[in-house]
Amino acid sequence: MAKKTAQFSADRFGAAKEVPQEKSFYFGKDNYRFMLIGLALIVVGFLLMMGPDANTVDGKYDPNSWNEGIFSVRRIRIAPFLVIAGFAVEVYAILKRNK
Repeated sequence: MAKKTAQFSADRFGAAKEVPQEKSFYFGKDNYRFMLIGLALIVVGFLLMMGPDANTVDGKYDPNSWNEGIFSVRRIRIAPFLVIAGFAVEVYAILKRNK
């Protein structure tokens, strides 16, 4: 009669053990914080772009007037910069790895 020295086990024959996976979100708190900052920059940029158009006087269309305010530094330089910076922050927030 043969003597039993070890019990039969699939581990001895190279079967893979189950590895528990972490149940976590891909984005962490920092990602969401950067997303909110980027969204705020985009909203502020679009709000700074708002204003009367070229032919508006006191809220009414007047074809005989011209509003030079459409070429202000705020509407031409600062607002688009804030919108582009906001989109850049959004890209960074999405690509940033969670630790």
